Amino acid sequence: MRGWLKYYLFVFIIGKASAQIPNLPDSIAEDVESEILAIDTLAGQMMFPLPMDYEYIPAEETPELVADRLACIQQTIALPYNSNIHGFINYFTIRNREYTRLMLRRKDLYFPLFEKYLTKYNLPEELKYLSIIESGLNPRAISRASAVGLWQFMAFTGRYFDLHNDWYFDDRMDPEKSTEAACRYLSQLYSMFHNWDLALAAYNSGPGTVRRAIRRSGNKKTFWEVYKYLPRETRSYVPQFVAIIYAMNYAEEHNMIETALELPIEHDTLTVTKFLHFDTFAKLTGTCTEDLLLLNPSIRHNAIPETGKPYTIRLPLAAKIELEKDRLHILDSASKVGRKEIEMLAKNTSGNTAGRELIIYRVNYGDVLGSIAQRHRVRVEDLRKWNNIRGNMIRTGQRLNIWIAPSRKVIQTLSKSTQTTATAILPNDKTYIVQPGDTLWDISKKFQGITIEKIKSLNKLKSNRLEPGMKLIVG
Repeated sequence: MRGWLKYYLFVFIIGKASAQIPNLPDSIAEDVESEILAIDTLAGQMMFPLPMDYEYIPAEETPELVADRLACIQQTIALPYNSNIHGFINYFTIRNREYTRLMLRRKDLYFPLFEKYLTKYNLPEELKYLSIIESGLNPRAISRASAVGLWQFMAFTGRYFDLHNDWYFDDRMDPEKSTEAACRYLSQLYSMFHNWDLALAAYNSGPGTVRRAIRRSGNKKTFWEVYKYLPRETRSYVPQFVAIIYAMNYAEEHNMIETALELPIEHDTLTVTKFLHFDTFAKLTGTCTEDLLLLNPSIRHNAIPETGKPYTIRLPLAAKIELEKDRLHILDSASKVGRKEIEMLAKNTSGNTAGRELIIYRVNYGDVLGSIAQRHRVRVEDLRKWNNIRGNMIRTGQRLNIWIAPSRKVIQTLSKSTQTTATAILPNDKTYIVQPGDTLWDISKKFQGITIEKIKSLNKLKSNRLEPGMKLIVG
């Protein structure tokens, strides 16, 4: 998963021509400076407040004190001290205190939910801080790589963990569903590496990247031993995680005291089976559309389509009380007003995914966007939109998200060296033919309810090595 931390630059940092970062060790100064300067377009959406002009900022703590404090709050996941981690602690407690203060204000919105699912999956409670590094506790966060939500799921990984997304909905933005999916994913990663630092690194850059780093290091077993073989973003990821745990737990010691906390809106639920227009519903129940969206961040265009299936939304408690006074009239009006306009917008919007099913296509040698679009009966402009492609450049082996009509069940994929196209296994099929470049992880993601361990057990595999052409039992 491509996670990232959105930074907010203080006014006085922006004013410096070279944007030098003081108090950082040489080994990471360049990494941290690069990340601070690479402000994502989402930063503006996160609504960071301006820093206080006369706030007292305590001086940098000594290494001995920081190391002792980390030892005091360590639970299951190791919280080591080194110069890399100290550099990021300085960043969160001195240079970008406003980011940390914003997280202190937001934490009560989501930490209880995180703790519930971490307990359910028997995972370390410290993992609740990971969403701070991933999304800044913003359920509608979208990265440059199109990772989405509190836990920054890419579309394909999200679908693997049952997070549906189309033009109307994106379950990756649903706090409840995405948190459970993240817990499942983290459980799988820990079962692969049996080390939380490596599992976190794999959450950031993918298990394949971490495995390659392990091999290049001579099969070392810890994050710090494979550190220099990881991508730069991933090298910073675990130190940031340790640093934000420190900053959140020792905020008062660094004069970061927040009293204006953001708290959940009191709410109830409503199950609907017809089209529901949020603006109309909000007006008739005396609430506001913004509160409905805060409670239902996975609703992308202020409306719920009529799909023939029930859909449950959250609504402010006061709105639920008003609804019960004239339920039939309110729901009838909200099912009609604005419907034609929303459905027309959905139909004509470039990249619309409403009513379509996601497949993953691996680019073959000689493929171009036009031929791929024609083969799957979609538009080139939609391919660009779905995959964040600006021009026509694609590369062999690249994976493309393609949203096809439900009737087209065939997925064309993999290398042209063995066959021009290959039909992906449908849910009822029990075997899979290994293609060039496949790994057990790739194959496990293609099938519902299958794990690496189960594939190895069904096929009596003693290692993870695969050969093209092998026939695997997958169900």
